[in-house]
Amino acid sequence: MLDIRYMRKNSAEVKQRLEYRGVNPETIDELLELDQKRRDLIQKVESLKAQRNDVSDKIAFAKRQKEDASDAILQMKQVGADIKSFDNEQTLLDEQVREIAAHLPNMAAVDVPVGPDESANVEQRKWDPEEYGSRPHALEEASWVKAHYEIGENLGILDFKRGAKVSGARFLYYVGDGARLERAVYNFMLDEHRQEGYTEMITPIVVNDSAMFGTGQYPKFQDDAYRVEGLNQTYIPTAEVPLTNYYSGEELPSEDLPIKFTALSPSFRKEAGSAGKDTRGLIRLHQFNKVEMVKFTKPEDSYEELEKMTLDAENILQKLNLPYHVIVLSTGDMGFSAAKTYDIEVWMPQQNVYREISSVSNTEDFQARRMHITYRDADNKLQLVHTLNGSGLAVGRTVAAILENYQNEDGSVTIPEVLRPYLGGQEKLEPTPHH
Repeated sequence: MLDIRYMRKNSAEVKQRLEYRGVNPETIDELLELDQKRRDLIQKVESLKAQRNDVSDKIAFAKRQKEDASDAILQMKQVGADIKSFDNEQTLLDEQVREIAAHLPNMAAVDVPVGPDESANVEQRKWDPEEYGSRPHALEEASWVKAHYEIGENLGILDFKRGAKVSGARFLYYVGDGARLERAVYNFMLDEHRQEGYTEMITPIVVNDSAMFGTGQYPKFQDDAYRVEGLNQTYIPTAEVPLTNYYSGEELPSEDLPIKFTALSPSFRKEAGSAGKDTRGLIRLHQFNKVEMVKFTKPEDSYEELEKMTLDAENILQKLNLPYHVIVLSTGDMGFSAAKTYDIEVWMPQQNVYREISSVSNTEDFQARRMHITYRDADNKLQLVHTLNGSGLAVGRTVAAILENYQNEDGSVTIPEVLRPYLGGQEKLEPTPHH
């Protein structure tokens, strides 16, 4: 949620910065006009309430003096009726202001590239283990390279057919070594983040509507969510929701900041707008595992913490020896709550393309304002914290990248060295008989 006081004082700047994010400037005019009406009404009601107090004093005085107070009583009734009518009008205006404000995205940080969509994203850096001689193959040249889902099916470790039979399209079973590989990957990620100072959590996977509102998924993206029928509850689209809401409505001790959480959770997404896009394999599932990172920081530290969190996600890929690059998203490609986002995209040799594996964002005080998460600054004044979140990493996509980058011509897959201790020292995934 944006700060309405800031919007009043800086309306031209806000209109321009939100126009970069696809908001019509007229929407801001409408919001500020309704806000002004609401404030005028509050003043009217205050003045009527003062008048009512004044009249009730007169009535009491008249009664004590045994004088006729009927005129004053009539006046009092009229004032009471006016107050009630204005109160109703104010409630309606409050709702209209809230409705518009709840649909406004965060303003982008000033150094974010301006553009309508992903075409304006800017590459920041690239990392390729080939430079260090540790990448298994120069796979782009090889004619035998397969897509991760073919590799998984051939090895008997990914079963999309039975996933679809039991749950529908874009669900799957991990079988045998597939399940063990997925588990190895997320245990490795959690162990790395714990060493970086994140507190590991296991969160609820069902949250209420106010939690979804708090992180910015509701009201705008309600159609993308898996709702629990008959209850105001939702299966989480990411552990960012329960992790960030952990402190909703609380004041944090400033000496504890920054606070860092990590969690593995299943994530549920309808992916309503993605028909025909990456629908095969592990890239765009309705249910997938993800390791999430969340931070609560003081405003002056949040951009430094954003850089650190991005490096924490990159560290996983570097230790797995997977090529990737980091891009900064443009104003038209960022998520609703973000002020600045880095996407980390991993190299997928079969498609000859980078695919998103992590998104790391600073939302500044946008979520904290919705959730009322505060701390006291050096002057003991109550301030909103800044919240950050990032995938560290999407687990299924990491498995997909391992299968493609570590595949061998004979159909086997070499297991990255850092994962072998989690797999009892196993060095390769070999084809097993199909069930």
